[in-house]
Order: sequence, then structure tokens, then C-alpha cells
Amino acid sequence: MFKKPKSRLPPRGRERSPEDISQTTSEKGESVEESPIALAARLKNKSKRTKPKSTLSFGGDEEAGDGEVFQVKKSNLSQKLSLNARPANVLPASLDQATITPRSNGAPVYDQAYLSQLKANTPSSRRAPVAEDHDADISMDPGENNIEATEISVDVDTVIPSESSILSAKQRRERMRTHGTEDDFISLSVTKRDTVPQGPHPESRLVREEDELGEGDDEYAEYTSAQERIALGKKSKKVEASKRKDAMQEMIADADEEDEETMEWEREQLRRGGPFSTSHEASPAKQVYKPAAIPTSTAIPSLGPAMDRLSQSLTAMTMSHGTNVKAAAALVDEREQLDVRETELREMIAKAEAKRSWFAAFKEWVESLATFLDEKFPKLEKLEDEYISVLKERSEIIAQRRQADDQDDLSLIFGSLLATADQSEGVDDLGRVLPRVNPVTVRREREAARIARRLRRKRERETRTITTQLGREEGYSTDSSLPPSDAMDYRSAMERIANDGHGVLSDVHAAEFRDPSLGLAKWFGGWRRRFGDSYTGAWGGLGLVGAWEFWARLELLGWNPFETSHTLDEFSWFTSLHEYCGDKDDDLEPDTGPNDDLVSAMISTAIVPLICKVVEAGALDSYSALDTRNMINLAEQVEASIGHDNHKFQMLLKSVYSVFERSVSTSESLIAPFVAFNRPVFNPDAIAARQRLLRHASKFLDTLIRWRKYTGEKLGIDDLCIRHMNNIVLPIAESGWDVGGEEITREMIAIVPHEVICALKAPLNSLAS
Repeated sequence: MFKKPKSRLPPRGRERSPEDISQTTSEKGESVEESPIALAARLKNKSKRTKPKSTLSFGGDEEAGDGEVFQVKKSNLSQKLSLNARPANVLPASLDQATITPRSNGAPVYDQAYLSQLKANTPSSRRAPVAEDHDADISMDPGENNIEATEISVDVDTVIPSESSILSAKQRRERMRTHGTEDDFISLSVTKRDTVPQGPHPESRLVREEDELGEGDDEYAEYTSAQERIALGKKSKKVEASKRKDAMQEMIADADEEDEETMEWEREQLRRGGPFSTSHEASPAKQVYKPAAIPTSTAIPSLGPAMDRLSQSLTAMTMSHGTNVKAAAALVDEREQLDVRETELREMIAKAEAKRSWFAAFKEWVESLATFLDEKFPKLEKLEDEYISVLKERSEIIAQRRQADDQDDLSLIFGSLLATADQSEGVDDLGRVLPRVNPVTVRREREAARIARRLRRKRERETRTITTQLGREEGYSTDSSLPPSDAMDYRSAMERIANDGHGVLSDVHAAEFRDPSLGLAKWFGGWRRRFGDSYTGAWGGLGLVGAWEFWARLELLGWNPFETSHTLDEFSWFTSLHEYCGDKDDDLEPDTGPNDDLVSAMISTAIVPLICKVVEAGALDSYSALDTRNMINLAEQVEASIGHDNHKFQMLLKSVYSVFERSVSTSESLIAPFVAFNRPVFNPDAIAARQRLLRHASKFLDTLIRWRKYTGEKLGIDDLCIRHMNNIVLPIAESGWDVGGEEITREMIAIVPHEVICALKAPLNSLAS
């Protein structure tokens, strides 16, 4: 780890000149051949012992000789300058102090006379030519016994070699480069070329690193740890530890020693680097004796001013004490406030952490609920579409049968259109022509079926102990029952839809997803109790309704409000939402608005659109008084929940109006061709047919007027009454005015409002008076 330092250089001795060396050699009288290593070491010591050059700009290096001292000759001008106490041409200490402006203290002025003198003193003669046979190379062959010093004549004049000498030198160098037999050059190596291994390619001048003399491992072995050995035994480890300790002590001792020669060399380098000021070289300032000052005389203080000063000091201290006491009290109060604030902040942090953890769990549950609804909602919507299609199919069957019956009665009154109208041949799905059916036979079959339905209804009424007027029974009944086969298909379709609705949640085993009161009510109720502000600001109640809609619609699947007596408040979703809205803390303010009345929000969001679809699909029979009463009851419930002016309630009224308007338009389109044809044929059955049509129209007017009493003059109800009386009732009544037409029409006019009577035609208006 610690390497042994190199031995210190020997103390510098006096450098010997080559003449001394030659004299010593001649005195001994013997020629000793030195080894290359010794010669290199001596040259190295010689280069180290060379004295530094003189700092004079006009003198050369100090040469060692036999005692002669080089004397510098100074000019008269330099002698005059040296006589001054403060020379003006001394270089400044720094460039900032330098100037080139003339000085008034004897500085030289470069005028014409001075320049002429400098030019005269400057040597301009050329150096003496060098002989061509003179060779300035010095042989440094280590094989020689002594080093011969070649005397070189130095002339102060500048010598320019001639062209012949330059040519001879070039030829000599070319000859040496070509033959290479003579060592006519100054060798930089301290050994002979013959004694140095030449490597695998001696003729090449390029030497590889591994072909040199040795690899340096032996020379630097003590620095590269090449000679170190790993201690294995206990004794060897102890010896290694003692050696390491001795090396450390030796290095510490070497570091503590001061090398005077090195320090002197460093100071010399610093001196050559430039002038600078150091703290240790600055001469200490001369101390001058200063006598102590004599204090001025003061008067002896009296007791009064001293007491005043003490009183002022006491007052100041009292005020300072009071200020400090107030400051201390303020600090105590502030600390108490800070403690209270810290407690509040800690509570806030705890609440925030509890809120964060609760909302994280709530978010996870909501995501699972969203996944559940994404999977189950499409199935529910598909079942709802199937239910609406079944209702439409049932309504179309009943409407077609009624239209056929009315058409038969109109044929008996105004004449049959089949005898004059062009009937196109029917074609089936495969393009085959269907055989033409005899209309008389079909009419008789429909009449027999109608009579059978009437007898069946009569028996049912007798079993139910229902008594009606026999005169109004003919044609007054709604006749909305299906044939046995169609009725069976309708019941089977309803049962299948109900079973499929129960099977939507058959694969769900979690109670919180089967019953929303265990899942939705729990989470949203906890949100409302713990974080009421957040619940109100985020409209959490409406979010609950949006999620609860799935279970409400699933419960209402297959519900026909005109066939069953179930009202909205009898469903479980209605009861659960009402309990959720009523489950509130007593200290909370009473909640108002759609965010709190979740029952009305559910009715407005999910129930009303579903009722509108059912009504428009044909579940509401415009000729049925029972359906009209049920519709009025249902509308009253919806109005009580969401309000009369709510746009969803207006949408419900518009759906009911569309059912009545569709019935009036169908009757007008059916009776118009017969009124235009008007070719009655004597038939005893015409009187009964007319009474049936008028009773049928009277039944429709009765239901329409009953609905008008609930809604009032909205959406054009009065226009429907006027169209029904003028375009349907009046043409039928006029065809048999004396045989029952006037009597039945008068009964209908009696229930028509006065506002509608004013818009009726003259025959009808005259009956009102």
C-alpha cells in the first residue's frame, strides 16, 4: 500500500568544467573506460548542476572557468543612469503601472541624436566564414576513454555560410544516409547500437514497445509491487505488518524534513515569476512611543441628578418589564391558538384521510356496478322491446276486427262497395295468386263470430252479476277480447317475457346486486350521512336514481296498467326509494328539490317514458271506459309526483291524445268512401247495423269526454269531438234519422260540452236547442 520513496538526490556540489576533468585525468596518468550507465548519470548530474542563466538581458550565461570573472562593460549612459538614486527606467511592478509618457525625472528621450548614437554602437559586421572542412559535430560515443571537447570559435559577427559549404554539407549528409557506415552524427543514446538488442527486424527504424531493452518491470519493481509476496503464515504476516509500519514511519519522517535545496529552488522560481508582495516579506512597522493621554477633570456628581437618573432608569426598566410581560402573554396566547389550530389541522387531516379511503372503496364498488349494468341492461331492453311488439300485435288484431265489423254494418246502410270496386288479386309470399274470397260468405262468418262473442260476454256478465241495459248492450260493448287461439298465444308470450325477466338475475348471487336496497341504498346513504355537502353538490340522489332505474324497469317488465289493478305505490322500488328519502337525521334541514324527492325523479326519468311506450303501442283502448278510468288514475299519480307543468307529464298527455286522434282518423277514412257511394239497398238488418254503429260512436264519445274532463281544453280535444260528431255520427244518423238515428244522436249531444256544440253542424246544433 505504501511504497518506499526514492533516495534523495546528493547535495549539490561545485560543477567541474571539462578542463578540470581533463587535468584530473592527465594527472592520474591512466585512462579508465566508463560504463554507459555511469556516463549517463554523470551527464544527468552535470545538467542538474548547471547554474541558472543570468537575468541580464545583454549578458550570456555565467561560464565556469579557472577563476576568471566576466566583467560587464557599461556605457556612459548606463553609468549615468546607475548613479541616480531612483532610476526612471526601472520596469514597473505590473502593467497597470507602466506608461510611455515622457518623464521629468531624467528619463531618456528618443530624439535624433540618441537614435544616431544607438545606431553607431550597434555592430553590423558579418561573421567570418566557416571553413568547409570544419565539422562542428561532437562525438559522444560512450566507447571512447574521454570526452573530447571541440573548440568552436565564436565570433560576435554574424557569419552566413557560402553556397559551396551548404552543397558539401548536403552531399555529406546524403552520403551518410546512403551508406550508413560512419557514425557521423551526435548520438542521443548513451550506449552503442551494437550492444543494444535490435529485435526481430534490425533493418527497420521503427521499434515496437515490446522490442525495447527490457520492459521496465525490473527498473520499477519496487513501485509496481512486482516483488511483493503474499504473506500466508502467522510469522510472515507479522513481518509484513512490521515492515509496513516502518515504511509509514519513514514516510512521515521524510514529510517532516525540510529540504533546503528544494525550498531554495522554489523561492528562485517564485522570484523569476514576477514581483509580488507577500505578508512574510513585509517589514514590520516601526513602533513609536506614544504617551498615555491625561484624562480631563470632571466635577464630583451630586445626589439630586443621580437620583433623577436612577428614577428615569427605573421608569424605563418598569416600562420595559411591562412590555416584556405583555409580549410574553401574547406569545402564550399565540401558542395556545397554534396548539388549537394544530389539533384542528390534525382532525382535518384524519377526516380527509378517512374521506379518501371511503371514496376509494366507493369508486371501486361503482366500477363493479357499472360493469354489472353494462352486462344486464341490454338484456332488459331486449325484453322490453319484445313486450311492446306483443302489445302492438294485439292492438292491430283488435283494430282490424273492429274495422271489418264496421265495414259490414256500413255496407248494410250505404251499400256494398265490393260490387263496384276493382279488387286486385291477392298474392302470397311465394308469388302465387290466392283464390278470391266471396265477400258475402266472409261477412256472414264475421257476423256469426260476433254473435258468438256477444253470447259469451253475456254469460260472463251473468256470472259476475253485472246488470246493464239491454238496449245499450247491442254495439255498446268494447268487444276488445281476442279469439281463443290468439288469447292463448298472447298469454304464453306474456308468461315467457315474465320468466325471461326473472332469469336476468338468475346468475347473480351477490345480495347487493340482487336487491338495490342492500347495495345502492347502503353506499349512497353512507355518502349522504358522512359527506352531506359533497353528496348535495354532486347530485348524489339523481345518481342513485340513474343506477336504481335498472331494477325499477325490471320490476315493471310486463306491467300493463290497463289490465291490472297495481298502482305505482305498490311496487317495491317505490317503497324503497320512499324509505331512503325518509331515512335522514333529525338535525339536518328538510331537503327539497329533485335531488331529495327520488320517487318523483324515478317516475320522471324511467316510469313516464315506459308508460308512453305502452300507451302508444295499443295497450290503451280508446273505446274502453275501464281503460280510460285506469289511465286517469295513473295520470293523477304521475301529476302528483312530478307536477302538472312538468314536460314529462305533458308528454304523457300527448301520448293519450295520439291514441284518440288515431281512432278518429281511422273511422273517418273508413266511412268516407261509403258516404260518397251512398247507394242504400233495402235490408231489414240495416236498422240494427245503424244502431250498432251509433252505439259504438257514442261509446267512443263517452270516453273522449271523460278524458277531456280531466285534461281540459288541451292538445285539441275539442277538435276531436267536433270531427267525431260532424264526420262520423252525423252521416250515420242522417241515413236513418226517423228509425233511431235522431234519438241516439240526441243522447250524444247531451253529454257534449257547450263549447263544442257551438261548432257542430246545423242538424246537430238544432238538437241541442
